[in-house]
Amino acid sequence: MSRQRAAQFGTGHGHADGKLISLRSNPDVEFVGLYEPDLERRRLLEGTLGAYAGVRWLESASEVMEDRSITLVASEARNDQSLAQTAALVRAGKHVWYDKPAGDDWPLWQEVAAQVRNRGTLLQMGYMFRYHEGFRRIQDWVSAGVLGDVFSVRAHMSTSLDLAARAVIARHRGGIFYDLAGHMLDQVVTILGRPDKVTSFFGRHGAPVEGFDDNTLGVLEFPKALAIIDISAMEAPPMARRFEVYGSRGSAILEPFEPSGPIRLCLSQAAAGFDAGVNVVPVPQQSRQDLYDCELRDIVEVLSGRKPAERSLDHDTLVQETLLRFTQGIPS
Repeated sequence: MSRQRAAQFGTGHGHADGKLISLRSNPDVEFVGLYEPDLERRRLLEGTLGAYAGVRWLESASEVMEDRSITLVASEARNDQSLAQTAALVRAGKHVWYDKPAGDDWPLWQEVAAQVRNRGTLLQMGYMFRYHEGFRRIQDWVSAGVLGDVFSVRAHMSTSLDLAARAVIARHRGGIFYDLAGHMLDQVVTILGRPDKVTSFFGRHGAPVEGFDDNTLGVLEFPKALAIIDISAMEAPPMARRFEVYGSRGSAILEPFEPSGPIRLCLSQAAAGFDAGVNVVPVPQQSRQDLYDCELRDIVEVLSGRKPAERSLDHDTLVQETLLRFTQGIPS
């Protein structure tokens, strides 16, 4: 299998450090370098330890865009800049590892998705919990009918942010919901599909930052199910991140999911090798970096033709549409 020549474009996203580590360590990737358009930010990072130690800094965007030997680019700009940047990378014919979420501009996202389809390139969103063994096991049980007909999903994914981080995210309507809910929507729509209706409750109940929604709830209505996603920016650590699925034959509760606890699997009758009643199913521990590494390994395998993408572009478009139905009120 030939190695993918890859670069990273931007460092402003919260996952940029981890994605850079993955690019530099994957044996099937030839990492060319990192371009940061913000010269002040670059100066702050140059000479630092950790992910940026010894990295090769590229001097211009053209070194990425015009080099046809660079096939894969990690798009790691700040969320309010990333969609325009990703659109430029897609127009340049690159496969893109695009860190979530996919911007606030629904028409531009649709244009980007159309370009990807027309060019036959790959765009993979950075929803790393797709590779989390706890979530994968729950998805497998749902697909196999172990839980029966799913009628309820509940997801809690809060965090704790300082004032500076809140000010950055305040650029986006929905605030912390915009920033994090895509991870849970990625799971919910995989299980239940496109919601008929979404309703948002966006509160500002913590440290005052102009325009920042810090205590949020989203309700998704389906023909035979409801899903609830609640996210705040002020939960005291360690966060109790939790994912729950309830069906006609049983339930699965993963708490916490980062770092992963076991799954409490409750079944009305024995199934899939588990007894009726309560089963405590261990989940292998995966660090955040492990999940980033899984993302990149999957991209390399997809580009080599060894497997299909973990999620389709249609799926990623559905996740983005659902998020923007909450935050931007785009038509259903």
